[in-house]
Amino acid sequence: MRATLRALGYAFFNKTEGQHTGTEHTGMFKHILIATDGSELARKAVVAGFNLASALKARATAVIVSEPWTSSVTSEALIALPVEDYDQAAAAQAASALAAVSEQANNNGVDCATLHVKDRYPADGMIETAQQQACDLIVMASHGRTGIARLLLGSQAMNVVTNSPIPVLICR
Repeated sequence: MRATLRALGYAFFNKTEGQHTGTEHTGMFKHILIATDGSELARKAVVAGFNLASALKARATAVIVSEPWTSSVTSEALIALPVEDYDQAAAAQAASALAAVSEQANNNGVDCATLHVKDRYPADGMIETAQQQACDLIVMASHGRTGIARLLLGSQAMNVVTNSPIPVLICR
């Protein structure tokens, strides 16, 4: 198993141990949470997560998190986009993204459940879902923003890495 992971190029950081752990986690990951937002960048993480799940014979849960309506729209748009319309649009986008993830899971031969978590900030929703589903690894994408862009736009990946009690694999 270690040779398979090494060949796939995986290495992990375990926050609780505070050190790079290489592939010592072989066999440890039985249930992988794969986060998506439906973007092309997230698709790379989905593929990497399913490749890892397949290599480890682990099951997977894919999650998409929709932010609360009030945090997603500006004050000018509050009138133009009623909460019902936002909820419908978020549900449609989530369904489309999760259908693509399910198709990828079938193509990879991975058992994968899908979840749409509503009204949560992405990092919080991912961590809570991982804990509720008893996942032992989170796989997600990162834009890799630095400097002022990261300060202005924030980093969901950084929030997850910082606050997650379980290991996180970041894909770019």
